[in-house]
Amino acid sequence: MNDALKKDFEALVGKENVMESESDRFSYAYDAAVLDPVMPSVVVRPETREALGKVVKLCNDNGLPITVRGSGTNLSGGTIPSKGGVVILTNALNKILEINEADLYAVVEPGVITAKFAAEVAARGLFYPPDPGSQAVSTLGGNVAENAGGLRGLKYGVTKDYVMGVDFFDVDGEIVKSGSRTVKCVTGLNLAGLMVGSEGTLGVFEKIILKLTPPPLAAKAMMAVFDDVAKASETVAAIIAAKIVPATLEFMDNFTIRTVEDFAHAGLPVDAQALLLIEVDGHPGQVADEAEKVEAICKQQGALRIQVAKDAAERNKVWEARRAALSALARVSPTTVLEDATVPRSKIPAMMHALGDIATKYKLTIGTFGHAGDGNLHPTILTDRRNKEEWHRVEAAIDEIFDVALSLGGTLSGEHGIGMAKSKYMEKETSRATILYSRRLKKALDPKGILNPGKIIGE
Repeated sequence: MNDALKKDFEALVGKENVMESESDRFSYAYDAAVLDPVMPSVVVRPETREALGKVVKLCNDNGLPITVRGSGTNLSGGTIPSKGGVVILTNALNKILEINEADLYAVVEPGVITAKFAAEVAARGLFYPPDPGSQAVSTLGGNVAENAGGLRGLKYGVTKDYVMGVDFFDVDGEIVKSGSRTVKCVTGLNLAGLMVGSEGTLGVFEKIILKLTPPPLAAKAMMAVFDDVAKASETVAAIIAAKIVPATLEFMDNFTIRTVEDFAHAGLPVDAQALLLIEVDGHPGQVADEAEKVEAICKQQGALRIQVAKDAAERNKVWEARRAALSALARVSPTTVLEDATVPRSKIPAMMHALGDIATKYKLTIGTFGHAGDGNLHPTILTDRRNKEEWHRVEAAIDEIFDVALSLGGTLSGEHGIGMAKSKYMEKETSRATILYSRRLKKALDPKGILNPGKIIGE
């Protein structure tokens, strides 16, 4: 980063939005993944979409690697910069440009906070279902880049199911438009679909069009308590097999329950070996019918008891406790490795059994929670990366977790993305031809390789 380039950046975004001190740069050298930090050369913060496009062009003209960053909640290293590169912050591009109640869509800038957007939509009597665990701080641009999921993914789907269109900058700073404000649109290649989950490797978001829906009219939440992990995991498969699709169907093991209760004081039963947190929603009649069937299935599968939330306050307390799972577990050890091995729902019992065996084999503490209804589990390894011998065991355990998930017909990631952390495993799930095809695509769209290099494609 020479003085001439620094002045060019300052001319585009203002001197106050060009950060080059060591402390500023280090603040953006890492994300939520357990990976080594990488210092960028400079951090820039465009305050307008026009300035964002000009920054992208300036970087490309000078061959400077770009990493676009929202709130940095990424769990797979997708927002760790390249050495000597530029971090572009989008947190100033935080306007909700339109909420259209008649046509059920919204237009947003990439830096809008997820929970703030959902609240604004709810205030209009509408619903935006995607709810990643980091929604209080994560940005919509980051959600789209990672195809973020969340607790409601079982019934309502994930971010890709709500992206109607995207306007993004190519490496030359030119606007590419894909998608529409209409329900149907088959104009041209589905570039918006290509951009979802691309982790910032193919373009830089300028605007996003998101689908909205009417909210459910009623909901009922319940907590099923089990004395055995296998019974709880088999109950998940039984509920889905009964052709009931709850809005949420979450799992917590005993270690996670005890840790969360110590942290959140939500009244969770610390003697339970496993909990299922279940919510059904929809028309009041449907809710009553499905809740009754779910309770019956839980009892048939051996639930010790089922606690139905009496009111919204009790319901919210339980869900807040579930959302606090990662924060609670992170207090236990210096290093927290949160994975998202995902398997077909019928394979959850086998995956849970394997996780127990892996924890014993490698003498590790693993707390498991997650979106059991869609097969997306979060085995969380609590360790200390400074202990090299233990860290080697952690790495071996992670390898085995992914091997087991793939052997069960699962995937490397349900919602966290590939980033840097899982790039080495890509060929195991896909093929060499897949990786080479992706590289050719990347090369065609980004000839100089400046857009978030080293992420997602595979080794």
